[in-house]
This record gives sequence, C-alpha cells and structure tokens, in this order.
Amino acid sequence: MGDMKDQLIDMFFSEGAILFGHFVLTSGKESDYYINVKRLSTNPNALKLIARLMAEEVQKAGINFDRVAGPELGAVLIATALSLETGKPLVIVRKKPKGHGTGSQIEGEVMPGDRILLVEDVTTTGGSVLKAAEVLEKAGAEIVTISVVVDREEGAGERIGKRYRFIPLVTVSELFARRDSAGVEE
Repeated sequence: MGDMKDQLIDMFFSEGAILFGHFVLTSGKESDYYINVKRLSTNPNALKLIARLMAEEVQKAGINFDRVAGPELGAVLIATALSLETGKPLVIVRKKPKGHGTGSQIEGEVMPGDRILLVEDVTTTGGSVLKAAEVLEKAGAEIVTISVVVDREEGAGERIGKRYRFIPLVTVSELFARRDSAGVEE
C-alpha cells in the first residue's frame, strides 16, 4: 500500500502535476504552488494508480458503497476509473441542472437509500464537492465517504469532516515533504 502511495507522490513530480511559483487560483486566492491533477488523471497509468489506491483506501476503512459519483469535470475521470476498478455504477453530478431534456443535474441512476462514494480531484475549502453531496442527498442518496486525490489543506478536511468521512489520498504537506527531502528541482 505504501509503495502505491509513494508511486503516486512521485508521479506528481515526474508528470509536472505540481508546480511551484506564483499562481492565482480559481477562487482568486494567490498561492505559491499549483496542483494540476488532470495532468495525472489524463495519463492512463497514473489514473489506474489513483483508482486502485482509492479503492484500497476505502476498502481498508471498511466502507461499503453502491455507486461512485463525481462532480464535473475533473472528478469525472477519477470516478469513471474507480467505477471500472470496483465494478460499481457511475454517477456524474453536473454543476447546474441541464437546460434541456430531463433538466436533471445527475447523470446515471440514483435510488433513494443508495450509498455513494463521492470523489473529487482537488479540495481546497471543499465547497464544490459539498454542493455535489447536497444534490445527491436531495435525490435520496447517502454519502458514505468523500475521497479526494489531493487535499490542499485549506479547510476542506474540517468542513467535509463535520458531515462526512473524508479520505484524501495525498495532502499538500506530503508533496512538500517529498520535494524537500528529495531536493526536487523547482
């Protein structure tokens, strides 16, 4: 297990999925590093590793679930890989209800009482994944866990942890620790 996680942390560096410097984030906040999980989730080997690690972490925690869900866009790749890895059906949560057809905000089936493993690529404050959780709960689902590839440790853990079980695969401090111990070139 440890080696899979180490492998994933290494891939952040080898694939350029973490950059150090000066960045303005989507939230408008400034940061001295930028995490691009899509650099990993668009790489089949890294994506497979993420799905395997996530499936293992959840299993180790003794969590049972009926479906895997992810909010669009970044989480859909991860949720899809996890659905293939676990054989559980996939649910996609749209940012906004569709303006045509059924007008649904959920793609895939959600039945009342379904236990859902909700995944995300990166959490900062946890806002967007919590919105997705709300949409699923309105449909009658139960969120058994929220799992994320990287937690930036800027409040998401506390916010999500108040209501749900939270399983991050990697935290930013682990990435920084690896950078500092390995003397990774910036």
